[in-house]
Amino acid sequence: MSDEAPRRGTDYRSAPSPSDYPPAPPADGTRYGADLVVDALQAHDIEYVAINPGASFRGLHDSLVNYGAGKPRMLLCPNEGIAVGIAHGYAKAHSPARPMGVILHDVVGLLNGSMSIYIANLDRAPVLVMGGTGPLDEARRRPKTDWHHTANVQGNAVRDFTKWDDQPATAASIPDSFARAYRVALTEPQGPVYLCFDAGIQEDPLPEGFDIRPSTHTRIPAPMAPDASALDHVADLLVGAKNPVIVAQYLGRNHSAVDSLVDLAETLAVPVVDVRSRPNFPTNHPLNMSGSDIMTSADLVVLLDVKHPDLAALTVEVATRERTPLVPRNATWVDIGFGDIEISSWASDYGQFRDMDVSILADTSVAVPALGAAVKDRVTPAIRETVSSRAADLAERHAGLRMKWLGEARVDWDAVPMTTGRLALEVWDAIKDEDWVLTAGTLVGKVLKLWDFDSPYRHPGNPMGPGTQIGMSLGVALGHKGTGRLVVDLQPDGDLMYDASALWAAAKYEIPLLIVMHNNRAYYQDWWHQIQMAQLRGTPVERAAIGQDLDDPPPDFAALARSMGCYAEGPIEDPAELGPALRRAIGRVKEGGPALVDAVTRFR
Repeated sequence: MSDEAPRRGTDYRSAPSPSDYPPAPPADGTRYGADLVVDALQAHDIEYVAINPGASFRGLHDSLVNYGAGKPRMLLCPNEGIAVGIAHGYAKAHSPARPMGVILHDVVGLLNGSMSIYIANLDRAPVLVMGGTGPLDEARRRPKTDWHHTANVQGNAVRDFTKWDDQPATAASIPDSFARAYRVALTEPQGPVYLCFDAGIQEDPLPEGFDIRPSTHTRIPAPMAPDASALDHVADLLVGAKNPVIVAQYLGRNHSAVDSLVDLAETLAVPVVDVRSRPNFPTNHPLNMSGSDIMTSADLVVLLDVKHPDLAALTVEVATRERTPLVPRNATWVDIGFGDIEISSWASDYGQFRDMDVSILADTSVAVPALGAAVKDRVTPAIRETVSSRAADLAERHAGLRMKWLGEARVDWDAVPMTTGRLALEVWDAIKDEDWVLTAGTLVGKVLKLWDFDSPYRHPGNPMGPGTQIGMSLGVALGHKGTGRLVVDLQPDGDLMYDASALWAAAKYEIPLLIVMHNNRAYYQDWWHQIQMAQLRGTPVERAAIGQDLDDPPPDFAALARSMGCYAEGPIEDPAELGPALRRAIGRVKEGGPALVDAVTRFR
């Protein structure tokens, strides 16, 4: 065996770091099928591709490293869910949304990443998921292994919760397939797509004289405009309403639409309820009435890009599931958004059916500025007087809410372990003078009531449930890397237990992220549900903790983070120690890379 050949026991750690991507060695000019995928990624300015390694895309892996010379840059992730989560958060960190690639190993990798793909679909995140299969030519398969790698129609595994999937049959089909996937993912309403590449096509040389290359950056369709007469009708309704309310959910995916909504609301002093699947309205604006009882007096409700009207229209008693409407029965309902365009026949992500008095299919980034202009044309001196009076009343109510929430956050201020209100205010005090961004968590909504979210880039939208936050948080931080912004993740302990290995990826790629643990040493979201059941049924409340606690032993998240290469402090139970620890951690983040502060909290 020659000295150059790989041999058992060889230490490859002296090889150049993947982050360096040195020039590839001289090649004979042969191009391979996988090179076309790299061409397409580069043509569409895809900056990153997250992977968990797999032999089914070994041809594509080699093409990325050598043919592509590291563009886009590969991010090695400890598992597929983290890879998809990073792409999810990265897309949401940009306005307009910017996709990154994810490559998942054959059937098993796709199945392991499927939950995160489903979450991206629920959250309208444009993620370009790719994978390998085969070889489809059975004569070329390795016994057992390649057969396990192959499905007849691999996209079936995620077809019910992706916008589109494809498996190009030839190398020549790859450029058009990729371009369509890119366009479908980014056309509103956005969502994930999946492309599957035959391992044989990836690895085979392209025929001599093959000259097909991906075209330049694929153009996305212009946003859907509203029907002009219908919009005029809505303007008349708004001007004529005594107690109009605007509810927004996904409008803020386009940051310019937030300014348009502020302008519209101010023109008529219309209160806004923000359910924050994206950041839709400044939290400290005097017309922001989120968390109030404003819906109980509404005579007109205007929904802007809302999938779930009931989020603001009713309350639910958790234990009995009894629903209590908030909006008066005679109120008029208007819906502007994508309505039934994004409805699924598989997942019930469309909420309770509600008939609308006016329904307009349109992109709110186009509709809201047009509606604002139409409203201004209808404002008379008499209307201005009404608007002035309503604005003063709403400003007073808004200020009262903020003072109430601040007072609630200061209850049991010196408690050990600290309250979630103390945690929220301590973090705010540490970051408020920075150019900050919050990633996903909101401390059960407390920070939305206590911090000043004055710009849509401050927060990409509310969290999506356990097992999703740390991956998305890394993606948000990656999206803001190089901007000088301080990105903060209020990280639940239960969520990190799903994907604690994500901390290694944060350290490896020097992703600057301040991770502040909201560590109540429990899966308390479900524990709270078990308490409701116990109270309803008369069973012992103290037994609700069984199968819910993360204690005996409690995970040492600071030690875990240090073992992964992150700076970390904690666990911290005394709130007086938290502020100094946060400032030390912020200093380390500013040097480049992640830092974790483990704050132990009470449940609420």
